[in-house]
Amino acid sequence: MQQPLGVILAGGQARRMGGGDKGALILGGRSLLDRVIDRLGPQVERLVLNANGDPQRFVEYGLPVVPDSLADYPGPLAGVLAGMEYAAEQGFTHIVTAAADTPFFPEDLTERLTRAAERASTPIALAATQEEGRMNRHPTFGLWPVNLRADLRAALEDGLRKVVLWTDKHGAASAPFDDNAFFNINTPEDLLQAETML
Repeated sequence: MQQPLGVILAGGQARRMGGGDKGALILGGRSLLDRVIDRLGPQVERLVLNANGDPQRFVEYGLPVVPDSLADYPGPLAGVLAGMEYAAEQGFTHIVTAAADTPFFPEDLTERLTRAAERASTPIALAATQEEGRMNRHPTFGLWPVNLRADLRAALEDGLRKVVLWTDKHGAASAPFDDNAFFNINTPEDLLQAETML
């Protein structure tokens, strides 16, 4: 498999942080988005940012900005779809997604997602952690084949919003990671906790 395109999902509305771009929040003197770019960049062929609104606010990062192609912020799957459609135009067969508000995700994310999909012979692999005795999947961290983009678009246009309902239909491997690997920043308290994790 060729190296995938990396897609950073930054299209959320950050309601619990009072709105705005969570990726612009400063953690240890650097923006969350800077930290995510540094982690995902070495794991993929190229990077693209999925975000809505004025793309000029991300100009300093030097990345293509791809908005959702569906209206009304239908959730992270819309960002996955935007990434798939952009990747198809660029000749990629797969994308790997990461959330812009999760600065500590593993530096071998792509490798382990790819291995999990190959072992299970599934088209999709999602990151997972053990929580209270069961596997909890993190669907904003996944490996996605771009040849499912038309199916995903049709599902979203039909009103599907729950990621795992769609991934389970196509077969999705779970790639296990350590419990705190996907600590994400939703509230001001989370940002304070993240400072203690640096």
